[in-house]
Amino acid sequence: MIAVAIIGIGAAVLALQLKQMKPEYSGYLALAAGIVIFAFALSQIGVMVEMIHKIQSYVNLNASYVGTLIKIVGITYIAEFGADVCRDCGQSAIGSQIELFAKLSILVLSIPILMAVLDTVTQLIH
Repeated sequence: MIAVAIIGIGAAVLALQLKQMKPEYSGYLALAAGIVIFAFALSQIGVMVEMIHKIQSYVNLNASYVGTLIKIVGITYIAEFGADVCRDCGQSAIGSQIELFAKLSILVLSIPILMAVLDTVTQLIH
């Protein structure tokens, strides 16, 4: 975490300095720093996926639901990163569109889980 914080703070300070001289380069720097931090996050995501599979072995969960959950987490992270980069570059409208698409994608992915919950509730009622 310390390395990620140092990379983030360093990039932010450099981007602030670059913004005064060459504004377009500050966006590139923010993107590069985000990609480096994303590489660090991938190792954490691997640990999270491993733990979710371990939990799945203890509890009788459908594997497709676990896969859907992992996809939702990935969509959330990538959309947040993309939207923030767009906002840093002064393109907040594009950032908002990325977030909207991510929300719709998550909604579409979650429909099978919602249907399974509704089936379970229906079976419990009858």
